[in-house]
Parts: sequence; structure tokens; C-alpha cells
Amino acid sequence: MAAHFANVKSVLSGDTFVLSSPNNPSQEKTFSLAYVSAPRLSKDGDEPYAFQSREFLRNLTVGKPIKFTVLYTIPNSGREYGTAQLQDGTTFPEASVKAGWLKVREDAGRKEESEAALAMIDTLRIYESEAKDEGKGLFSGSGGVIEVQNDLGGPDFLNKWKGKTVEGVIERVISGDRLLARLLLTEKKHWQVMTLIAGIRTPSTARTNPSNGQVQPAEEFGDEARAFVESRLLQRQVKVKIVGVSPQGQLVAAILHPRGNIAEFLLQEGLARCNDFHSTFLGPDMAPLRAAEEQAKSARKRLHRAFVPKATDNKEAEATVTKIVGGDTIIVRNKTGAEKRISLSSVRGPRAGEASEAPWREEAKEFLRKKLIGKHVKVSVDGTKPATDDFEAREVATVTQGGKNIGLQLVEGGYATVIRHRKDDTDRAPNYDELLAAQEKAQEEKKGIWSGKSPKVKNYVDVSESVQKAKIQVSTLSRQKKVPGIVDFCKSGSRFTILIPREGVKLTLVLAGVRAPRAPGRNAQEKGEPFGQEALDLANKRCNQRDCEIDVHDIDKVGGFIGDLYVNRESFAKILVEEGLASVHEYSAQKAGNATELLAAQQRAKEARKGLWKDWDPSQDAQEEEEAAPAESADADVTIDKKPEDYRDIVITNVDSNGRIKVQEIGKGTAALETLMNKFRSFHLNPSNNAGLKDSPKAGDFVAAKFTEDGEWYRARIRSNDRTAKVAEVVYIDYGNTEKQPWSKLRPLSPEFNTQALKAQAIDAQLSFVQLPASPDYLNDAINYIYEITEGKQLVGSFDFIDSKEGVSYITIYDPKAEGSHKVTESLNRRIIEAGWGLVPRKFKRWESSKAFESLVKNLKEAEKVASDAHRGMWEYGELYED
Repeated sequence: MAAHFANVKSVLSGDTFVLSSPNNPSQEKTFSLAYVSAPRLSKDGDEPYAFQSREFLRNLTVGKPIKFTVLYTIPNSGREYGTAQLQDGTTFPEASVKAGWLKVREDAGRKEESEAALAMIDTLRIYESEAKDEGKGLFSGSGGVIEVQNDLGGPDFLNKWKGKTVEGVIERVISGDRLLARLLLTEKKHWQVMTLIAGIRTPSTARTNPSNGQVQPAEEFGDEARAFVESRLLQRQVKVKIVGVSPQGQLVAAILHPRGNIAEFLLQEGLARCNDFHSTFLGPDMAPLRAAEEQAKSARKRLHRAFVPKATDNKEAEATVTKIVGGDTIIVRNKTGAEKRISLSSVRGPRAGEASEAPWREEAKEFLRKKLIGKHVKVSVDGTKPATDDFEAREVATVTQGGKNIGLQLVEGGYATVIRHRKDDTDRAPNYDELLAAQEKAQEEKKGIWSGKSPKVKNYVDVSESVQKAKIQVSTLSRQKKVPGIVDFCKSGSRFTILIPREGVKLTLVLAGVRAPRAPGRNAQEKGEPFGQEALDLANKRCNQRDCEIDVHDIDKVGGFIGDLYVNRESFAKILVEEGLASVHEYSAQKAGNATELLAAQQRAKEARKGLWKDWDPSQDAQEEEEAAPAESADADVTIDKKPEDYRDIVITNVDSNGRIKVQEIGKGTAALETLMNKFRSFHLNPSNNAGLKDSPKAGDFVAAKFTEDGEWYRARIRSNDRTAKVAEVVYIDYGNTEKQPWSKLRPLSPEFNTQALKAQAIDAQLSFVQLPASPDYLNDAINYIYEITEGKQLVGSFDFIDSKEGVSYITIYDPKAEGSHKVTESLNRRIIEAGWGLVPRKFKRWESSKAFESLVKNLKEAEKVASDAHRGMWEYGELYED
């Protein structure tokens, strides 16, 4: 009988192979071993030792070349029976019978057989008898039953096995990414389940529609992908890393061939694409799959043969965020000043049409505003989205700020969802898998749009809607300093819509002391004044959507609030004037108290011929000053003939962040304060006086507050409130310092301790003829220097002028213990100027110009020259005149 050669494709049972032709692998035949039988594997339940019998043959033969000889054929089925031999000389069925995994058929040899066949049967019976005697294989006892479960059986399976790597055998390959795997989880129980290869999707193979019997042809490369997997995995023992379950209840697992992850090999050959839906199952293990796919794309293999690399230059570029358009879109300005609209790659902000997302639109936008507005960011363009009916063309990019990925932070906080890209969409974030994992975590933790709740809506009352509303609100705001807000909209260079979150109001703010040219209107007919657009552009660039602080002085005739706007602690009115995009209205500026700063800024703009002053002629100013001299404001219209001899013993209790000082007079007032404080202390030691505030406090209310640093109770006034956090900023009225205190820690101020019993002892004062630096850094140094030379000292203050309208005393301070303490040359005012932390104002109020102070001013100017020549303090870079 002739011998044939084939490859063992699979083993159906302990006595049956599926063989494939070495020259044509698609040509297959089923071949069984002669004269023997093995227990059967069945979906309805395996016979005892069926799996073990099959495994013996599978382990020895699968994937190997084999020589086989057909001894006989069953007519009805055409099944061929015979013997087989491996290249190492192992023969079958002898080897299996000898090991006890096959039984010799009872009818073997009853038919007419050749002498060679009968001799072979006799040998097999001898081997079988020996196996029985030794208790091998099928004859080892009654423990050969393995229970096989054909489904996962519910969530308990995943809870127990997720993340674990187990042994398995691939029983069937349905397509390149879909297998029937037998999981060898326990010795007595196996799970044989449909398994999806984690992280990939391959083209489909041909399949028949059961409803109509029609055959759906295979997709291109589908059969090739299946053949690729079959040749490597079919009936191979593999490692199966269980990672999840598909929505259809199928197991999702990484199949680890002895040489590596089969998914990587498929991707490298261009026979599969990455499956985004499995990214969250795999986590960091998705990265090598992406790399393998990129490798195939670069080589244009199979599925990627038409691949065209992206033409975008994705180098990181530096930019500044100028506007937040929405929860996933921003406008950035590059170093050349050009602006462009950017959408965050692979991220979608809350959608208006989605009920669960819509309430979070403003929250997402505010999240981005706080993170990005005005900040320097790095932008790496990942692609371009073409224009559609609903959207204009835009670039999509990865944006990082301070090394942190903004899209990722949005998704982590539940402020955005991750876009499910088409399989051929390459315009996506490079950290796409990380975004998907972050979204899954946000869903698990029920953050943001996944919480099932709506955020608290912030409703702002428009107090500029009418003069009546403005009048009610102005009394509250004018008592506060540096009220925190948000610039919501820039109407012109000097007119803004401001949100005040802690008061729950929005208002129109008009910059005090300046006039900016009118900007063009929305209609082409509404033409603006020269430099009006430039002023508005600067306001948008420096202020729009920024956190800010405002000081309110008054209201105008239509409900606008007149005041100062500070962005990054810098007066925007000063910036506007300095750029030549607004002029100073001197009377209004004097009234607002910012005239000196603004006039100095205007002078710099004039000298630089900026904006409005491009054609400035210095001779015009001299003439205007002469004409305007008699019309000075009433506030400054005071002349002092003789220097007041008003000396008082004082201590400095606080220096505000703007350089204004608080002093206490030593004597009657401090003695009364000490008596009151002793009573105050005893009062608060009594538990019966420990009740908190009955109602939420309002700005201007007097309360008792325990100072954090020493734990003592003091009289205080509410400066401002954060109603959301229920925290108040309080001013300690006898010392002038401030701090924030929770409402719960405040107490009502008993009438016996109010300001009628003893007026507030902290006096607002300012150093006579000393202007502190405008620069925040130098101002901080100046304040520290004032503390250094005054802290803990009993001083003498010469009260040069008391402005009753403004409630400020202008004083020259002396240290009585210093040598020549009452000489002009020994004042602390001079020491501050001489150290370079102050200067003499260039423009004086009327009282400051009085002859009574000529010698004092001359002395201070000499000190200023000493500081300037020695480059001290703010003069460190030379003659840079401060505002």
C-alpha cells in the first residue's frame, strides 16, 4: 500500500486527524486510525477521558508533517482508516494504544484481513493489555470526566477571571479575530466559548445568512486573515489573557502564542486594524498594537496599501489662549499675533441636543476658562476637519498647559466625551487610548455629565438693567475693595460686562478717569472713532474672559458702574492710556483717586507718540495747562500757609496690598481699646455667648471674629462674601488687617462693643509726598521694607493734611528713639525714598504744593536722587520713572 504525506491541521479526537496537503493547504481530508476507537468529544457532553485522549494525539502531531497509509475505507462515509508516522519514527495507533488512550475495536480482525493486518492487531491487543495492567490512560479509573460549559454563565465569570492569564486550546478559527477557545480553568471543568481577539478587527470571512440561505462573500483579506491565524493557532495550546466581555456577551481576550501576541502579528501584516472599542479593556497593552498598525501603514501592507501619511506638521507650537469658544474649542494667538480656532483632538464638549450633556455646557466652558484663558500653551496639530453644513473647517490639535493634556483633563472631569472615530480617521489624538480609559473611569465615578445630575445653574441678575437696580447695588460694591469678578464681554476699550459670582450679579463697568474712542458697531453704518477698534481689540486681548478685580466708585445716568478694572493686579485703564488708546478725563480721575497714575501713563504715551497722540505737540499741553489751572477740583483746592503742628503717638498696625497704611493713636484711644478688649475676651469665654450668626452676613455688617494667628476675638466688618463657599472676607476694624473666615466661625457683635461704644481705632493713612511703586514686585518689596522699619515700634506721626472727604490722613512718620528724630531729614518717609522703595510724585494736589511744605519736599527729592544715583530698589535699572 502506498504511503502519502500531509500536514496535521487538527485532531478531532484521539483517533482522528484533519490533514492538509503540503502543496495546497486548502485541500483537506479527515483520516482515522485503523482498528481502534477513542472516547468522543461532544457539545452535549464529552465521554470520560475524551479530552485527555485527544490531547495526547494533539500534543504529538498538530502542525507537524506526517506520513500516512490507508488500510481501508468505509463505503458509506468514504472515511479512510490507516496508520500514520511522524518524522521522529513515532507510529500511530501504536503509540496511543501503548499509552492507554485508545481501545482496540472488538470487531478488529473478524473480517478477512491480511496477515500483516492481523499481526498488527495482535500487537495492538498486547499493548492494550499492558496498558490495562498498568492502569494507564483510559484504564486509570473513574476520574476522567471533564465538565464543559459552552457560555460564560453571567458576570461572576468576569469578576473572578478578569485580568488573569489562563491556559487554553484554540478549537476553531471562525475569522481572523474570532475563535472558539477551550479555557482549561480547572482540572475538572473547562469553558469552551466564542472569543474575540482583544484590540483588533479583521475583515470578515464568507458567511451564510441563516434567514434566506444567501452567502455573503468574504471581505478583502478576510480569508487570508483567517488562514494566517489557523496556521499558527488552530489546536495550539496558548495563553489566554481575559480582559473583558463584548456587548453581545462574547469573551474578549489577548491570545498569546509562544512567539507573542497574535494580534500584533496580524496588525504588522496589514491583516487587521486596531479596534478602538477594546482600548479600555487593554489599557497600556493597546500601545504595542497601535505601533504594529503604524508599522503596517508605513509599509503600505494589504489593508493599508492605499495609505497616505498625514501632511500636517505636528511640531509643537507655542501660543496664548485668547478666547474659550466652547467646551472643546478655543482661539489661540501665536508669537506673530495671528489668531486661529482650534478644536481639541478626539474630544467633544457637552452637546446642546443631549439632555444629559446640555446642562454641563457652561461648566465645561468655565473649566477651560479657568485653566487656559491668557495662559501660554503648546499646540500640536493632529489634523484638519473639513467644512460641513454645520461647522466651518477647523484644525484639531492636542493642547498642553504646564505639561498637562487639556483634553484628557476635560474627559477625566466628566466635562467632555471621547469621539468614536471611523476606522480610517487618522485625525485623532495621539493619546486616544488614554482618553478612552479616562472616560470609562469618569463614568464609573459618575463625574460631570455621567453623574445623572445637573450642575447648579449660576443665574446673574443684571444690576445695570436700570438705574434703580444700580443704585441699590452700588452701596454694597462701593464699600468693598478689589471685588473679584470675571470679564464676560468687552463692549469697547473702556466699557465691559463684568460678572460678580459672589454677589450673583452682572454689571456694566465704565473705566473711571478715562475716555476711550468709540468702537465701530455691528452694522456697517455704525462707524467708530479713530483708534476705537484698536482700543476694543486691546480690551479683548488683555481682558476678555479673564479673572479680574474691580473697585466701584459711582454709577452713571444709565446704570453703568464707574470704577477701576484690574487684570493680573494691573489697572487696565492705565494700560489703555499708556498705549495711547484712551485719554485722561482729569476731573473724573482726580475724583476717582487715580489721576496721578493715569496722567503719568498719558504723558508716556504722548512722548512715544502712540495712538491718539501720534501727532502730539508738547506746546499744546503747556497752553492747555495754563488755561485749566483755575479750574482744579474742589478736593485739591486747599492751600496751607503754615505746616500743622499736629504730632501724635502712633503704631502702624497694617500695610494694605496697595501700600496704604493703618495706624492706631496711642493714648486715650488705645487705653479705651485695651479696656474694651479685656471685656470682649471675657465675654467670648462665656459659653452662653457662643451662638453663631442668625442670618447670612452682608457686606458692611459688624461682627466678632477670631483672628486665626493668635486665636483671640476682635471687632470686624464684613468686606465681602463668597455665598457659595459661605466664607466672608473680614476687616479687623481696630487694626486694619484682613482675612477670610467661614460664616460658621463668626459671632454677632454685641451692642456694648459696637463703634458707638468706641469708634474703630485703625486710621486710614498715607505717607505724605511718597508714591509707592506701581509694579507689583517692587510694591511688595516696598511694603516689606515699611514693615521692617516700623514693626513693633512706637512712632510719632505728623498729620500734615486730613482729607475728610476721602477719609485719609497724610502723615510724615518719625522714630522718636532715632537720633535727631524730629528733624525732617530723619523721617521714615525719607528713609523709604532713599532706599529706593518710593518716589516723590511729579504732580501735586493743591495742598501738597503749599509753601509750608517746600523744605520737606526738597529734602525728599534729594533722597530720591541718592536712590536713583545708587540704583537702589526700583531704580535698579536706571532712570525708569514709576507711575
